[in-house]
Amino acid sequence: MEEEKKRTASKFKTICVFCGSSAGKKKSYQDATINLGKELTIFNGGRNVIGVIPRALMGREITGITIGEVKPAIDMHHRNTEMDSYANAFIALPGSYGTLKELFEVISWAQLGIHNKQIGLLNVDGYYNSLLSFIDKVLEEGFINLAAWQIIISSSNVKELIENSK
Repeated sequence: MEEEKKRTASKFKTICVFCGSSAGKKKSYQDATINLGKELTIFNGGRNVIGVIPRALMGREITGITIGEVKPAIDMHHRNTEMDSYANAFIALPGSYGTLKELFEVISWAQLGIHNKQIGLLNVDGYYNSLLSFIDKVLEEGFINLAAWQIIISSSNVKELIENSK
C-alpha cells in the first residue's frame, strides 16, 4: 500500500517514453527498458499503451508484436506534437539522435513555458553523464538559469526516478 501511494504521488502518470530504435550494445539498456515497463505496469497492470509513429516509418519500424494502440502521424514533427498531447511527463532511455532530438524539444518547450511537464532521464550505466555535464556547463556559462537547469531530473534507477518526480 505504501509503494502504491508513492506511485500515485508521482508526477509521472501519463508518460511518453523516448528510446532508441535499436537495443544498443549493453544488455543493461534492454534490462532498464523492461524494468521501466514493469514499474509503469504497462504489460500486466491494465495501463494503456499508445505508440505514435510517422506513416513513412511504419513498414520498417514496426516488427513483431505490438502492445496497445499504434497511431500513425503525418511526420516526425506531428509525431512529437501528438506524443506531447497524450503525456503529462517524459522519460528518456538511452538512444541516438532521434531520442536526443525528442528530449531537447520537450526540454525547450518547458523552458519556454509551453508546458510544465516533468522530464526524466533514465541514466543507465552513466549513459547521460556527459550530457548532464554539458548542461551543467550551459548553466555555468549563463545560457540557462537555475530554473531551466532544474527542468530535468535524472537517476540510474527506475523507482528512484519516478519517486523523485514529486
